Amino acid sequence: MKKSVLMFVVVAALVAAWGIGRMQGQQDTSKVIFVSSSKATYQETNKGVSGATLFGDPSQGAHATFSKFMPAYDAGMHTHTNDVWIVVVKGAYLYKDEAGEKRVGPGDFLRVPGGHKHWSGGDKKEGALFYEESSGKFDLIPEK
Repeated sequence: MKKSVLMFVVVAALVAAWGIGRMQGQQDTSKVIFVSSSKATYQETNKGVSGATLFGDPSQGAHATFSKFMPAYDAGMHTHTNDVWIVVVKGAYLYKDEAGEKRVGPGDFLRVPGGHKHWSGGDKKEGALFYEESSGKFDLIPEK
């Protein structure tokens, strides 16, 4: 009986440790990550948008990407479930919400809180290349 209880406790502890590790993404944060935006491998994610994942998995949880908007890209009015942090590398990320319009240029930072209704797009001539990071999976929820 004591062996059964001990075995149950050990198994329960292992399952709990595994679950905590899964929730934290089990990312190896001890490794240095270096990626040049000009040499990254981009894949189209939506029409007019491409991305290169730097760490994590945008479809699963915390992640970072280099993202590109083609010139004149229009994402329409939308929200995201999770906060999104953006630093523009090249071109301009165009942003609009109830407070007004912003032209987010090279070196500029923008934080969009999860659930915040906004419009975004790329500069008409240059598009936009930007670093994007989020603590959760990426989604784009169109506004009706």
